[in-house]
Amino acid sequence: MSKVEYIIFAVAFVATYFGVEWFRQWTLSRGFLDHPNERSSHETPTPRGGGLVIAAVVLISYMSGSWFLDYSVSIGFITGAVLIVAISWLDDIYSLSFGWRLLVHLVAAAFVIVDVGTFDSASIPLIEAPIYLGKVGIVISILWIIYLVNAYNFMDGIDGIAGVQAAAAGLGWLILGLLIGLPGAVIIGGVIIFASVGFLFHNWQPAKIFMGDAGSAFLGFTFGSMPFMFRQSENANSNILPFLALLFVWPFVFDSALTLFRRMLRGERVWTAHREHLYQTLVISGRSHKWVSTLYGIIALSIAVPAAFVIEPRYSHLLLPLAGVVFVSTLLLITVLFRRRSATKT
Repeated sequence: MSKVEYIIFAVAFVATYFGVEWFRQWTLSRGFLDHPNERSSHETPTPRGGGLVIAAVVLISYMSGSWFLDYSVSIGFITGAVLIVAISWLDDIYSLSFGWRLLVHLVAAAFVIVDVGTFDSASIPLIEAPIYLGKVGIVISILWIIYLVNAYNFMDGIDGIAGVQAAAAGLGWLILGLLIGLPGAVIIGGVIIFASVGFLFHNWQPAKIFMGDAGSAFLGFTFGSMPFMFRQSENANSNILPFLALLFVWPFVFDSALTLFRRMLRGERVWTAHREHLYQTLVISGRSHKWVSTLYGIIALSIAVPAAFVIEPRYSHLLLPLAGVVFVSTLLLITVLFRRRSATKT
């Protein structure tokens, strides 16, 4: 990495650390507080919206970094991100209907795909034949971005968990970008790491400020968009980017998807607030926020780091231990769920 990248990362940390504290004081003075509800895992009103600082730092760093490094800025991503942050901030204040938010999520995702395109085919390691997507790939791509926006938002329910997942996924993209020469991915990934760490100083249990929908939705949108933004890499393995992007956020995707599936089977409205995610189950069973967030962070790092190296064929030997980590961590979370259900019945 160059001096420019180190400087950008350092500025990102400092700007986020002090920016979040300033924003916290500002929200306190205006009464923008998150009051406990049926979805909450906290008991006292707390300032929210600190993720706005993360979004601003990431977007400014991404745009300014292109002045010094060899990459082009995706206008579709910038536009979509601004829409996501705007609608999410309005939702933080006015509690907008799910329909309006979903419409904006759809438009934002479309901006990205129209600007940078999508994959005609995708690959999974160890499976030689690529999966041809054709026009269906456009629909899948938009749905993936929309899903991750909402999944990340739903998973941001306890102190620290969204920040540690962001740092882990950011590290995955940073390593991947360094391996195959994607300076844009290096900047976004690295800035997200340092911005998340700066934010965690304020958000670790007991949190002094929450990320809010604006921050969590922005991170979900960013991680959902990145495989498409960097799909034109000259690396021969670039078709596995969607697969790796999934692994980088695997704990959040798995937890949210399993919970969504369970609620659908029961005929519940999946967009309403609840406390049935696996991480919430752990907290309800007596584990602290910091314990659960640390667990999710360890799982996320254990998957994201080896997954990033898989982009290079010479590291293909990491696939087996990576598969083992994914399997064991997934089994662990499922076990937690069933133990909790058994304890509830007795």
